[in-house]
Amino acid sequence: MSLVEALLAGERLALARLLSQVENDTPAGRAGLDALYAHTGRAHLVGITGSPGTGKSSLVNQLALALRRPPEGTPPLRVAIVAVDPSSPFSGGALLGDRVRMRDLSGDPGVFIRSMASRGALGGLARATAAAVQVLDAAGFDMILIETVGAGQSEVDIARLAHTTLVVEAPGLGDDIQAIKAGILEIADILVVNKADLPGADNTERALRMMLELANPGRDPHEHQGWRVPVLRTVAAQAQGIPEVIAAVQQHAQHLRSSGEWHSRDRARLTHELEDRLRSTLAEEFHRRLPAADYEAAVEALLQRQLSPSQAVEKLLRQADPARSPQSGSSNG
Repeated sequence: MSLVEALLAGERLALARLLSQVENDTPAGRAGLDALYAHTGRAHLVGITGSPGTGKSSLVNQLALALRRPPEGTPPLRVAIVAVDPSSPFSGGALLGDRVRMRDLSGDPGVFIRSMASRGALGGLARATAAAVQVLDAAGFDMILIETVGAGQSEVDIARLAHTTLVVEAPGLGDDIQAIKAGILEIADILVVNKADLPGADNTERALRMMLELANPGRDPHEHQGWRVPVLRTVAAQAQGIPEVIAAVQQHAQHLRSSGEWHSRDRARLTHELEDRLRSTLAEEFHRRLPAADYEAAVEALLQRQLSPSQAVEKLLRQADPARSPQSGSSNG
C-alpha cells in the first residue's frame, strides 16, 4: 500500500511521513500532493495570528479541546493543527514548542498536530504550509487550525491561505497602533482580546474598536465584505470565552458559504499558489537554460553600474531566448 493509499485509509503514520516528504519538497512529496489534490477542498481553514505573547498557542489548544468535546448532541470535529515556529537564523533549527504547549490534546485520535519550522520564510508561514494543509485536508480533517510564527505585523499571508482569520491581541503589549499601520486588522474576520483578565483589557478592546472605525470610515466599523467583525474576549488559560469564539468561527463559515465568499477565497488562494509555483518553476527553468557565466556577467555589470537591474533582466532574457524582441527603452549594455 502506498503512502497516499494508507493516508486515505486513515493511517496516522502515513500522514506524518507524507507531511515530512512534502515539507522537504521531495519527488515523493510532490507526487503525493498531485495524487491527493482531488480529495481536498472540504476542510474549514482557520488562521490564528498576532504578536508574540498574546497566547495564540493556548487559544489554539483550547479551541481544539472544545471542538473535540462539544455540547451534548453536537458531533465532535476532527481537528488538525499546523503550528509554524520561527527558525534560528544561525542553525536553521526551530524549537517546535507548540507540541509541548498542547499536551492536553495528546492521545486523541481525532487531533493531529504538526509543527513546522518557518525556515526563513516571511509573512508568518513556512513555504510548505499550504502544501501541508492540503495533505491534512485530504486526510479528512474537518477544521485545520493554522497558527503563525508570531512575528506580528508582517503576518498577512495567512489571510491568503485561511477561510477565517483570527487576529489575537492582549493587554499591555503596546502594539495596538502598529497593528493598524501594518494593516493586520484588515485581514481579521474575528478579533480576540486574549488574557482579558489582565489590567488594560478594556483599553485594548476600546482601541481595537476605535481602529476598526478608522479603517472603515462612513460605514459600520465592524463590517467587512458583508461580515460584521466581532471583538471577543478570552482567557485561554482558563478556557473562558472559547465557546463564543467557536460560535463566531462557525457563523463566519456559514456567512462565507451563503454569500459565495467561500468560493471567492478558495479561488484567490489557489490563484496565488499557482502564481507562486509558476514563478519558482520559471525561475528554475530560466537558470537551467542560461549559462552561469552569462548570469555572473550580468551581476558584474550591475556592480559596475553599466546596466540597471531592469536592463540586466532584459539582457538575460534575450540571452536565454534570442528570438525575444527588445522592450521599448531597454539597452543592450
